Amino acid sequence: MFQNSRLALAWLHTWLGLLLGFVLIVVFFFGALSVFDREIDRWAIPQSRFAPQPMPSFDKVLRPVFESMQPTQASVNSMRERVNGAMPERFDTVRRWGAYTTHRDPVLGIFSGYEIPNAKDPEDAVWGSRTIDPRNGNALPDDRLKIGSQFFYPLHYSLHLNWLSLGYWIVGFSAMVMLIALISGIVMHRKIFRELFTFRAKKRGQRRVLDLHNLTGVVALPFHFFFALTGLIIFAGIYFPVTQTQLAPLHELHEKLEAQETGLPQHRSGIAAPLAPVDAMMAEAQRRWAARGMAGEIGFLAVQHVGDSNGYVSIYRAGTDSVALTGEGIHFKASTGAVLREDPPQTVVASVNEFLTGLHLQHFRHWLLRWLYVFGGLSGCVCIATGFIFFVEKRKLQHAKQGSQGVRIVDALAVTTVTGTLLATLGMLAANRLLPDQLPNGWPARGDLEQYLFWATWVLAMAHAFWRSAPVAKAGTSPAWQEQCWAIAAMAVITVLLNWMTTGDHLLRTLSNAYWPVAGVDLFILTSAVVAVMTARSLRRRAVNTASVPGKETAHA
Repeated sequence: MFQNSRLALAWLHTWLGLLLGFVLIVVFFFGALSVFDREIDRWAIPQSRFAPQPMPSFDKVLRPVFESMQPTQASVNSMRERVNGAMPERFDTVRRWGAYTTHRDPVLGIFSGYEIPNAKDPEDAVWGSRTIDPRNGNALPDDRLKIGSQFFYPLHYSLHLNWLSLGYWIVGFSAMVMLIALISGIVMHRKIFRELFTFRAKKRGQRRVLDLHNLTGVVALPFHFFFALTGLIIFAGIYFPVTQTQLAPLHELHEKLEAQETGLPQHRSGIAAPLAPVDAMMAEAQRRWAARGMAGEIGFLAVQHVGDSNGYVSIYRAGTDSVALTGEGIHFKASTGAVLREDPPQTVVASVNEFLTGLHLQHFRHWLLRWLYVFGGLSGCVCIATGFIFFVEKRKLQHAKQGSQGVRIVDALAVTTVTGTLLATLGMLAANRLLPDQLPNGWPARGDLEQYLFWATWVLAMAHAFWRSAPVAKAGTSPAWQEQCWAIAAMAVITVLLNWMTTGDHLLRTLSNAYWPVAGVDLFILTSAVVAVMTARSLRRRAVNTASVPGKETAHA
């Protein structure tokens, strides 16, 4: 079929890249945005625009909030079919309280789990959650969507296709194919180091596109390979669910052995007991970390078996000074504050896993490296986008002679995936600033409406891409590329202006106050406008030049 192995790998590289590039460009783009997901949250929720806060006092701030919480209605409704009899109106037995923060979070996310009377599975629970101002414990509006951490970030790894974990499987399969495409690309390009320094900007058409494709693929090759591999490692439990299948019968025994080994009770005793001051436990944990020469920021705090004599408090270090996600947890008896256990050093295998996971999730404090992550993600987008363009440009003359619609479909999908993704993102951010704080009764929740508008904008971009794709079938260029670039530029400017008009936080103010989360998002949006304008003008010049010389584009293709 193929004259040599390099041609076979070229075929494999082309078609695997084409078929799953539409998924990977979404993964790359929203992965790049997720590097600054907390900053996007602050842009989207003006009430959270203040400095990041440490874990607050448990006894003065957190405990009153926890005691006032109940499960969310959505959590209760989801469990109704798994309960014998009616659900209670109030849940009194608290299984767990928890609070989590990072060095980039001004607000604090807390959750509370409750036992369900007459549950078919005793392990089931219903959950409540709340986002609070850690300075005073005041709750932030529940209908505000954290666009960065609750929408863009999950879109990066799950595509928001949660039925049977379908999105995880699609992304995982795409990551495996990406590894194959990277390896085949390396074998295809025998002069890979020369291509690292080759970009002939003055060349036109396919040569320039292919140079840019090779350049962005080679420059960020270690980044692309590493993140595809570690992403698969992080979700290995979904792809190979050993604990839920082969080891399911051993689950209860494993929990008992773990409780014996750690000294942390597995179940409630049924004997009531008060909760000792947790602030003293927090101070003791920080003292022990300091004695070991570690930074003492608390990242996660949990109280297990609340109000029971078997209750215990677990306090974990934020670990912003290390790559690995090691929390150095210290566990205290809830009723007395006595130390029950300090987590021992990780095994070698666990340490490697925590390091790879931490490097992928980048919870550490290093702003330059964060921007390198963004550069790597966006270079992946450029690499895939230029691959789409090269595929279409190389084949459209042949398809035009054959009367085939293949490249027309590919081009329209490429427009949808490249410029359509940007339009959908900007549409969601603009909607976030346009929607009123209080929506009329009967309307969807504010966060739900923002998500609907994101998908609606993307569908409109796809419809426009297919509607304007007719010239591609005749070996021409789709005007949708240029038109959507102009739309991106306009929407980007409008979005920044809307932020100014609705919050008063214009660039001069945020820059003068060095409030980089909001200033950075605005600058990033305006940069996308500049790039879109430059691209649109380049496409217009190409269209004018092609029109001035009849048959030029056909010959050039």
